[in-house]
Amino acid sequence: MSKSYKIVAIIGTGFISDFYTSTLHSQRALDRVHTVYSRSIKKGNIFKEKWGIENCTDDMNSAINNTEVDTIIIGLPNHLHKDAVLAAAEAGKSILCTKPLGRNAQEAIEMLQAVEKHGVFNGYLEDLLYPPKTLKAIKSVNDGAIGKVMWARSRETHPGPHSDWFWDNTLAGGGAIIDMGCHCVEIIRNFIGKNIRPTEVMCWADTLVHPVEGEDHGIGLVRFENGAMGQFEVSWAFRGGMDLRDEISGTEGTIWLNHWLRTGFEMFTSGSKGGYVAEKAEGDSGWLFPVGDEAAELGYTDMFNNMFNSMDNNEEPMETFYDGYIVNTIIDASYKSAKTKQWEPVDISIWRGDKNVPHIRNVKEVDGQILIKSEVMPDGTTKQILKDPNTGKVSEKII
Repeated sequence: MSKSYKIVAIIGTGFISDFYTSTLHSQRALDRVHTVYSRSIKKGNIFKEKWGIENCTDDMNSAINNTEVDTIIIGLPNHLHKDAVLAAAEAGKSILCTKPLGRNAQEAIEMLQAVEKHGVFNGYLEDLLYPPKTLKAIKSVNDGAIGKVMWARSRETHPGPHSDWFWDNTLAGGGAIIDMGCHCVEIIRNFIGKNIRPTEVMCWADTLVHPVEGEDHGIGLVRFENGAMGQFEVSWAFRGGMDLRDEISGTEGTIWLNHWLRTGFEMFTSGSKGGYVAEKAEGDSGWLFPVGDEAAELGYTDMFNNMFNSMDNNEEPMETFYDGYIVNTIIDASYKSAKTKQWEPVDISIWRGDKNVPHIRNVKEVDGQILIKSEVMPDGTTKQILKDPNTGKVSEKII
């Protein structure tokens, strides 16, 4: 086992790096950000002073190759992920990269191949898989509590991102779908089963509000090899804050998750002494829904615990660069479908899941007949709807 603390260089000083550093400095006692890289030395020094970081540089390679640093956390805009990952892999450092892994699957596979070539630890920082409610829901599904998952819906909507680069298709790789659909797609995969291959996508995307090239709305259907369906919904023009919801329907049960708009904490204020309420909150007066522990409820706390504990134990984390690559393949198919207006195949050149997955449907027989449905009636009896396998005739039986 390696030493039980990490010396971190954080690459980037934007909103996400603030969240990452705040989380790291508030949990495992010895983990600390040792070095910060920023493209602006002025911003870097402000970040350094804010978080009590030892070193600041505007030279990314210097930060990555610092001999005291063993772990690189990448919080850069999407178009800079690949260069940072390739440099960190070459330096032999453990690498944690924010979502999405790449602007497209080609970038993602290059990053995956780099970390595997150099044999370095790689973690995909998909925070919205790690809220406590989501982790418990995933465990319930894996334990069989709701049977086989038939349909998983994930929604993330808010009034739009904080930084200017998100609005540039070239820098970001797209609009709301690449920004937030990556969250939704990986949540869907975890509930349906990451070993089950996504096969095709039908997607609608459009720019309805903002004068930008990238889409500010998107809805997609992702079909899986076993017949399960995933549905994602994203928007950069939803008013009222951030809406994070997941719904999972199985053959034996259902799960509903509401993560953000209804937090269980409600407050009214006139706004005379307002301030920050929660991420993407649109105001600081009237009825508000603050969040008690924002880092935990967005998944950052459990995410970094999983990543660092996995490093210590020489294990794969819950989310790796391979997962990031699969997400990018689904997003690529989504964008293609949005243009062609038809189902488009998910092009996966490296598939490591199950090769032959049985269909969700189970055929049960009762006295030689196929059971379609069983229902308890008000009088306590059970009605069975049965189908004759030879004639196809459907009948009822009361037991």
